[in-house]
Amino acid sequence: MKTSLDIHSIVKSLQKWFKLLNAYRNFIFFLLLTSLYGYIVWRINVLSTAPPSTADVSSAQQNVKLPRIPESTVQKLQGLQDNSVRVQTLFNAARQNPFQE
Repeated sequence: MKTSLDIHSIVKSLQKWFKLLNAYRNFIFFLLLTSLYGYIVWRINVLSTAPPSTADVSSAQQNVKLPRIPESTVQKLQGLQDNSVRVQTLFNAARQNPFQE
């Protein structure tokens, strides 16, 4: 059997498909939108749980600046500690438990 493919039959079949798609266009749009949203959420989840590379860790370690306390501030604090009993107890309590408020 030989089927003939002429332009009119192709146009008729395409019109039939377009009518069918037009009837379900809102549902198709909803499916496309939810699948895109699901894909984006999945990629965010995958990328947020990925461990950093060793190059990222080493570059972050090089950029960390250590806090420095000026020598004059240290001397003032030591002078306060030597002069006041209340400050001595405060420093001793902070040494025993540094994370207590």
